[in-house]
Amino acid sequence: MPTIAPVVLGADLPVRLSDGTTVTYANLDYAATAPCLAAAADAVNELLPWYASVHRGAGAASRRCTLAYEQSRQTVADFLDIRPDDHVIFTRNTTDAMNLLARALPSHTTVVTWAGEHHANLLPWPRVHCLPVPADLPAVVSGLTRALADLRSAGPVLVAVTGASNVTGEVWPIAELAEIAHRHGARIAVDAAQLAPHRPVSMTDAGIDYLALSGHKLYAPFGAGVLAGRADWLDAAAPYLAGGGATRHVGDEAAEVQWHVGPARHEAGTPNLLGAVALAAACATLAASPAVLAHEQDLLKRLRDGLAALPGVAELRTFDVGHDRVGIVSFAVAEQRATEVAHRLAADHGIGVRDGLFCAHPLARKLLTDAAERLGCPTDRYAIRASIGIGTTVAHVDRLLRGLREIVTSSRAAARR
Repeated sequence: MPTIAPVVLGADLPVRLSDGTTVTYANLDYAATAPCLAAAADAVNELLPWYASVHRGAGAASRRCTLAYEQSRQTVADFLDIRPDDHVIFTRNTTDAMNLLARALPSHTTVVTWAGEHHANLLPWPRVHCLPVPADLPAVVSGLTRALADLRSAGPVLVAVTGASNVTGEVWPIAELAEIAHRHGARIAVDAAQLAPHRPVSMTDAGIDYLALSGHKLYAPFGAGVLAGRADWLDAAAPYLAGGGATRHVGDEAAEVQWHVGPARHEAGTPNLLGAVALAAACATLAASPAVLAHEQDLLKRLRDGLAALPGVAELRTFDVGHDRVGIVSFAVAEQRATEVAHRLAADHGIGVRDGLFCAHPLARKLLTDAAERLGCPTDRYAIRASIGIGTTVAHVDRLLRGLREIVTSSRAAARR
């Protein structure tokens, strides 16, 4: 497959600063929502003249849309390197996918997860055994091993873990955790919302039983996500939504229902055709762009080195400072309110970052406490997050570092007065 140079929409977006001048927007908020790839927009525009409902339609437009929808499913399957009998179910986003999986778990399944997870992988589970935020990487492995040994006779067990933290960008040892889970008779589900946009993911090689992701973090529009994984639990579960498309037969009595097996079982109603097509186009573009990873890592190193050189700035991290990461960095600024820093970066420098606890409140609070200890002074109760991806440039990173230096310097000068 030829290498494609991916292009994102909005790369030249002009924004007005507080002094009345205009600059090109520096989007450093990819972890919240990545900009849309031009390839995704092109795929949607190409299909729009044929726009029609998928499945069961005999007309040319419906048949073409059905083909596009199912081809999109196969493209996503190839992107994730699923097993031959796995399902790929289109959902709204990662949160929707994890809630679907939670509904599909066999009765009395215990879910083992960590307190540091994104809320989408922390809150949906009906029976959860929550491990504390690990002190280091060995604690992840030892903690899971002990928990699974204790739960050996407790019935079905699912390990639910992030692929890469949306707070720190740190990559978790998925293949090792999958091996531990399988050794104890458990399965593993991976929240790949932050991992899939930055790294190739092979469900087969890593031993991942279930995987969830969001299109809007993968350079596609809002409203499309995926749950991929083993068929048995999904085919045995009640449909996620009851309605047309999920049924093989409905008798004269409403209770006389035969449900499909396969993805259709959990995709009742008219599906998000354009979202699936856009997501597939994004997956195909990323699969054909191996140079993206190296470029991102160069930018990430520049960003982290620059932050480390700023006085009164501490990066949030769970693992060692040299641990593998994707392009996400959260940090605290000593004696500065995160919201005010983010607003000044936007108003004075045309930079978009995120401030808050990033839907991972227990983890962010703990890491902010750790950062305050390293700085030796208080930090705000919220953090700042900068995240990069396709379309991020050296100039964007340098603008952020200059803006932060200006904020830190002016704050220290005011304190001395």
